[in-house]
Amino acid sequence: MKNFGVYLNPNLAHRNKVNDILQAMHAKNEIHFYGIKEQQQILPEFVKCDRDLARKKPMLDCILVFGGDGTIMRAKQMALDTGAPILGINLGNLGFLSESDLNDVQKSLESLFKNHYKIQTRMLLDIELKRKGEVIVSGLALNDAVIYKANTPRLIEIRVKSNRRLVIDARCDGIVASSPTGSTAYSLSAGGPILSPVMDAIVVSPLNPHILATRPIVFPASDTLSFKMKDLYQNAVLQIDGQNIHELEMGDEVFVTAAKQRIGFVKLSKQTFYQILRKKMHMGRL
Repeated sequence: MKNFGVYLNPNLAHRNKVNDILQAMHAKNEIHFYGIKEQQQILPEFVKCDRDLARKKPMLDCILVFGGDGTIMRAKQMALDTGAPILGINLGNLGFLSESDLNDVQKSLESLFKNHYKIQTRMLLDIELKRKGEVIVSGLALNDAVIYKANTPRLIEIRVKSNRRLVIDARCDGIVASSPTGSTAYSLSAGGPILSPVMDAIVVSPLNPHILATRPIVFPASDTLSFKMKDLYQNAVLQIDGQNIHELEMGDEVFVTAAKQRIGFVKLSKQTFYQILRKKMHMGRL
């Protein structure tokens, strides 16, 4: 591997240390680094920044993402544009999606150079917001799409369908539609199940439902799910991976399907997903 993408959390406190690590890698291993134009001001000069990384030849071998899980969400588009897998270097709190940390960067890179790694691909969600039959918003989610009641204290009513067949009418604060990767994020906080990240499925978790029997449901990835706004006293909102916020109106319909595109993650360690759950989420500890 000689061509690396770099994506930084713009609020990174350890930026100088990261830059020193990149400089040492650049000098010692003759590695070429590339970044997006929007991050040019926070990246060192030897990192070549371009608005159209997808046309870079040769293509990137890997994208180093310095930050937490939220930074990996923001680096998603860079991975989609280039087809390169992500290696997360955790500088945040939990770092559930990260494979390494700042102290182990050199060791992690040595594993890459020796081909001691695997690429794990993960499912994405394809999100469309339709208003009066017209698509007004579309996007891809690595974690989830969240419909929320926004500023109103009153519950909202959402009609959930699978392949155009009614599933439930839910009166609730909102709904989370998550990928298997996102099943350990907001969906889990809402009482949803934990799915292995290599599965293909969609989890729908209502937020604070009025009826106790309104529970999370796991749908096949082949299903087309729709969420129609039936009862809004004020506008609700749609969030895609916690970043893009779009106002929803009465009658709006959000469609969620499995995306054709997938994102690759570099897997260096032999730790299983379940070992990570026990270590980082303290699952099953007495």
